[in-house]
Amino acid sequence: MSEPFKSLSLYSANPPENLTKGDLKREISTLSDQLAETQRKLHAQKKYALLIVLQGMDASGKDGAVRNVFSRVNPAGCRVTSFKVPTALEMKHDFLWRVHQVCPEWGMIKVFNRSHYEDVLVPTVEGYATPEQIDQRIESINCFEKLLVNNRTILMKFYLHISEEEQIERIRRRKLQPNKRWKYEASDVRATQQRKQYLEVYERLFRECNAEPWQIVPSDKKWYRNYFILKAITDKLSRYDIDYPEIEMHSLKGGDL
Repeated sequence: MSEPFKSLSLYSANPPENLTKGDLKREISTLSDQLAETQRKLHAQKKYALLIVLQGMDASGKDGAVRNVFSRVNPAGCRVTSFKVPTALEMKHDFLWRVHQVCPEWGMIKVFNRSHYEDVLVPTVEGYATPEQIDQRIESINCFEKLLVNNRTILMKFYLHISEEEQIERIRRRKLQPNKRWKYEASDVRATQQRKQYLEVYERLFRECNAEPWQIVPSDKKWYRNYFILKAITDKLSRYDIDYPEIEMHSLKGGDL
C-alpha cells in the first residue's frame, strides 16, 4: 500500500475485470521460474534473508498460497512456520521470543503462515489483553520488524483478502468434502461470526504497522492470489543486488583445476 490505509471496504476481493486465469497462465509459469532462480542466488550469496508474512481470515487460502507460490523453489532454501496457541514454555517469555527464534538466516526464505500479528488479533477480539497491552505489542512489533530490516532481512507482508461470501463457501466445502474435511474445525464457524471484529483489528494493523507496507491481495480467485504474490515478490527481489557470489579460484597441485 503506497497510500495511507483507509478501509478494507475499498479493496475488491476479486481480480481486475476482464482478466482470466488463461491470461496469466504463461506469466505465472515465468514468474515461478524467476523466483526459483533468484532463490538459488539468494541461497548461494547469503547476503540477504527473505521473510514472507501471510495473514488472512480463516479459509483465505494461506496454505494454498504457500503451496503454489513456492512450488518451484529448492526446499533446502525455504521453510514455513505456523504459529499456533503458545506453548507453556513460550508463555514464560515475551510474545516475540518464539518468533525471533525462527526468523530466516541470511540465504534463506522463511514463510510465516500466520505470524506475530496473531498475538494482537486474537487477544483483541477475545478480550484477554488490555488496550494498553495491545498498544505495547504494536509498538514492539514495529521495533522488531525494523530490527530485522536493518539486518538485511527483506520483509514482505501480505493480507489475503476474501469476501464474506467466499469465506463461508470455503468453510462449507471443508465440512462437506472428504478431502477437505481434515481442515475443518468448529472454530471456523466462530471466526465467521467474529469477522467484523477481526477486520477492524486488521485495519488498525494496516495503519499502525506499516513501516514495511502491507499488500492487500484479492483472494477470492486462487489463481489471481498466486499471481499477485508471485509478481510482488519477484518485483521486490529484483531491486536487490542478489547474485551468485564471486569466489577465488585456486589451482590444485600438479593440475590445471
